[in-house]
Amino acid sequence: MFRDLTMSTDSTHAYRPATRLLHAGLERTPFGETSEAMFLTSGFVYDDAEQAEATFTGDVTHYQYSRFGNPTVAALEARLADLEGAEACIATSTGMGAVSSALLSHVKAGDRVVASRALFGSCHWIVANLLPRYGVETEFVDGHDLDAWAAALSRPTAAVLLESPSNPMLEILDIRAIADLAHAVGALVVVDNVFATPLYQQPLALGADVVVYSCTKHIDGQGRVLGGAVLGRRDWITDTLQPFTRNTGNALSPFNAWVMLKGLETLSLRVRAMTENAAAVADHLAAAEGVTRVFYPGRPDHPQYELARRQMSDASTLVAFEVAGGKEGAFAFMNALRLIAISNNLGDARSMVTHPATTTHMKIGPEERARLGISDGAIRFSVGLEDVADLKDDLDRGLTALRSR
Repeated sequence: MFRDLTMSTDSTHAYRPATRLLHAGLERTPFGETSEAMFLTSGFVYDDAEQAEATFTGDVTHYQYSRFGNPTVAALEARLADLEGAEACIATSTGMGAVSSALLSHVKAGDRVVASRALFGSCHWIVANLLPRYGVETEFVDGHDLDAWAAALSRPTAAVLLESPSNPMLEILDIRAIADLAHAVGALVVVDNVFATPLYQQPLALGADVVVYSCTKHIDGQGRVLGGAVLGRRDWITDTLQPFTRNTGNALSPFNAWVMLKGLETLSLRVRAMTENAAAVADHLAAAEGVTRVFYPGRPDHPQYELARRQMSDASTLVAFEVAGGKEGAFAFMNALRLIAISNNLGDARSMVTHPATTTHMKIGPEERARLGISDGAIRFSVGLEDVADLKDDLDRGLTALRSR
């Protein structure tokens, strides 16, 4: 445990996160069900034509169409907003739908976006390839270098995008310092908080304007459904993001929302146990022959360990490490595993490893990977809920295969 971020002084958030994960946003129907109702409906009916007209003018509140809003999705949005300490939330069909909607709804041709270089591959593609197609200037900076941020943010900028901890090497960025620099030039600060989860880091309290999640990770966290979320100020959500998501169709399925509501009920239990496993696994790998580097924010040898302690309440369920022998060494290690699955997903109850250089970060190219410290021997390990002794045994199996090549 780094430090306590669990209690809010706001009387509307009097309960601790584990309790709010069960009760926030719960609105029962007249049937009095214990579990949230699932509203699998495309549309809604009106009492009369006048009510339909008033709904579309905004004079009355009534559900219109599930692309615009749905009671089950609204329950998820309310619970996520309560947990994050956000004024409002919009759930999206995927995590990348959350990132792309947050940026595309806010910028226009002629604007400028500055992003941390250490981004998930698809986020990197949006900044490097998609936004410039629409006349948006973009610039990448080394995320931990505040001088680089200051230089990049010395002129007007519409938005800033960053991840902390970053995918896949768990780089920690100073969110408050970056937000201060960004706000000085009028930029909206968007933080991808997936690796930290809303339990371990609250970017809005650190100065961010918008937080995005792939709810597929951790929030569902059991390999079942896709989904995303964007959280922030009510005026920005309502005036900027909502018209974009409603009219472009980036809507979350009510069924997926219901599954994620069930996932939230056990989020604190799962993330805490996964983090305990991750910390033990990181120490085990650090002492293992054949492992050349380990990156875990909970270890004092992490380059930004003190920063992580200041802005996070605990480390992460992810561990990044590098094995000897480059790609061949990494593949030999991974192919020898029997318990830990090879998968590009993360934040799951089951442990998973991936080789970023040939999967999630393949398309950013070898030069950019080198700048990010993603070597051919780097492996990202999403630690699950298995018995930690079994995980260590499986890792040792992989390391034995690595050393015997």
